[in-house]
Amino acid sequence: MKSRRFFYGWVVVAVTFVALLVSAGVRTAPSVVIKPLEAEFGWDRASISFAVAVSLFAFGFGGPIGGTLVDRFGPRRVMMGGLALVSVGLVPLLALQQLWQLHLFWGLIVGVGTGTVTNVLGATVALRWFNRYRGMVVGIFGAASAAGQLIFVPALIALVTAAGWRSVFGVLTSAAVAALVLVLIFMRNRPSDVGAEPLGEASTATAQTDSRQTSLRDAIRTRDFWLLAGSFFICGYTTNGMIGTHLLPHTLEHGFVEADISWALAIMGVMNIFGTMASGWLSDRYDNRKLLAMYYGFRGLSLAALPFVLEMQGMLIFSIIYGLDWVATVPPTVNLTAQRFGRTSLGTLYGWIFCSHMIGAGIASYAGGLFRDLLGDYHLIFLSAAVLGLLAVGLSLNISSPRKLRAMNAPAAAGD
Repeated sequence: MKSRRFFYGWVVVAVTFVALLVSAGVRTAPSVVIKPLEAEFGWDRASISFAVAVSLFAFGFGGPIGGTLVDRFGPRRVMMGGLALVSVGLVPLLALQQLWQLHLFWGLIVGVGTGTVTNVLGATVALRWFNRYRGMVVGIFGAASAAGQLIFVPALIALVTAAGWRSVFGVLTSAAVAALVLVLIFMRNRPSDVGAEPLGEASTATAQTDSRQTSLRDAIRTRDFWLLAGSFFICGYTTNGMIGTHLLPHTLEHGFVEADISWALAIMGVMNIFGTMASGWLSDRYDNRKLLAMYYGFRGLSLAALPFVLEMQGMLIFSIIYGLDWVATVPPTVNLTAQRFGRTSLGTLYGWIFCSHMIGAGIASYAGGLFRDLLGDYHLIFLSAAVLGLLAVGLSLNISSPRKLRAMNAPAAAGD
C-alpha cells in the first residue's frame, strides 16, 4: 500500500491544540473579572476565590473522568462533550447576579468541561498518533495553555475596560462554540480512522513497555505514583491556583498599571510556549526526573522573589523566568507516568495525577483569597508556594531512575 505523503496526525495535532488553547483561555477569566465582580456586587475576595477553587477542583476531577472516557470513547467525543459543557456553563454567566450562580455555572459546569479538554486528553492523542516526535507533540499541547494565556489575558483585560466584565463571558462562549465546530469537522480518534499508522517506528523496548497495563489500585500502592501526584499537586498550587488566579489582582493592588501588566502576562505566555516546547524536546533526550527538579527549583526561587518585585523591570524579569517553566513540567510528568506504568494505562493514571495538580490549584486559589482578606496582601501565600516548589525538587529526584524502571519492566516484558 502506498504511503500517504501527508500525515493526517498533524491535522489532529492542530485541532487538539485549538481545543486546548480555548479551554486554557476560558480558565484565565477569573483573574480578569475578580476586581470587577468585587466592585459591582460587593463580594469579598475569599468568596470569589472559593468559586474559582470549586472550578479548579471540578477541573481536576474532570481529568480522570476525561481520561477514562477517552480510553473508552476516543478523544473526538470527549473533546466535543467537554467543549459543549463549557459553552452551556458560560452562557448563564452573561446574566450573572448571585454568587451561587458563579459557584454552579463557573465552578462546577465550566470546571468539569475544561477538565475533560486538557493535557490528559492531549497526552492520549500524542500516544495514539505518534511513536516519533511524541515528546515534542506533548510539548506542543502543553504550549496550548501558554498560548491561551498569551492570546486571551491581554485581550480580556482590554475587553473588560472597553465593554465590561460580561463581555468576557460572551467572547469565551463564542470561542468554545467555534472550537466545537472545528472538532466536529476535522478531529479523528486514531490513525486507523484515516487508513494510517502511527508516525514513526516503535522500538522494541517501547513496545514491551506499551504492553503493560497498570490498574489504579496497583498504581496507588507504589511510591512513584505518589511522588508524581505529590509533585504535580505542588505544580498546580504554584501555577493555576496561585499565579493564574491572584497575580493580576496582586499587581494592581501594588501600583502596577493594567496595560503594563497585560504586556508582562503576554511575555510570560511567550516564554511559556518556548519553555514547554523546549521541555518536550528535552524530555525525549534527558533524565525526566532531573528536568522536573530543575523546573521546580527555578519556579520556587522566582516565587520567593515575587513579594519583593515592586517595579515593572522586576516584573518583566519574573515573567520571563517564571514563564519558561509554567507548563514545562507536563512533558516529563507524562513521560515518567508512561515509563513507570505503561502507555495503555496513561489516560486513567495521568488523569488522577492531573487531578492532584488541580486539587493543589484549588487549595491555593481559595487560600490566596482568604489570606489576602485576613492579612491585606498575598506575600505569605506566595512564600508558601516558593517553599513547596523547593520541596517538589526532592520529590522529583526520588522518582525511580531510568535504570530502575528498566529493571522493573524487564520481568513484565519477559512474561508477555
